Amino acid sequence: METTNVTTDRIKLSFNFDAAKMLEEAKALQLDNFEYYDVIPLRSPAHLVDTSLPFPPPAEDYADGSWTDWLDTAALEKSPYLTSIVNFFKKHTTVNLVRLLRLAPYATVKEHTDPTLGLEIKKSVIRLTIPILNNKNVIFFLNNTPVLMESGECWYMRLTSPHKVINNGDEERINLTIDVIPNDWIRQMIKESDKNMS
Repeated sequence: METTNVTTDRIKLSFNFDAAKMLEEAKALQLDNFEYYDVIPLRSPAHLVDTSLPFPPPAEDYADGSWTDWLDTAALEKSPYLTSIVNFFKKHTTVNLVRLLRLAPYATVKEHTDPTLGLEIKKSVIRLTIPILNNKNVIFFLNNTPVLMESGECWYMRLTSPHKVINNGDEERINLTIDVIPNDWIRQMIKESDKNMS
């Protein structure tokens, strides 16, 4: 499979979404209490969504998500605007894992890497990040440099590089993350956006 050479480790794509609508639906799904990091799955491995389905057989390589089928969860089905965003990407590429990620006030995601989340990996998934609720005290560091993301924007980041998140604010942070299989369409979108940022 083709790899995509880009000039930077972070690229804002040309897609923008309505952060207020996303936030309204995210808030409707929230649990009453959470600490540190909370995940609401919106699209998950089929056997986790429909427990009547068998576990998938063991796979030699889990990198690209082809080891299982992926289904929308009940949480996504309750959320029409979030569904429309997921469906937008489904029209163009294969969508695997989709989640709402909430980071508590004054919490930190320690620096780490995700070995399969980069276009430079031949068999991979890439993660698109759409901030929903952000504040000026939330800093996403990629290669020790802040990524300045605004709510409603859609970003590709090379997460095979070291990254961490620090929430120094008194408000939670909520992101929508969409894992997709790189194909010609998303590669072209990333290349064009990369040129526009250069």
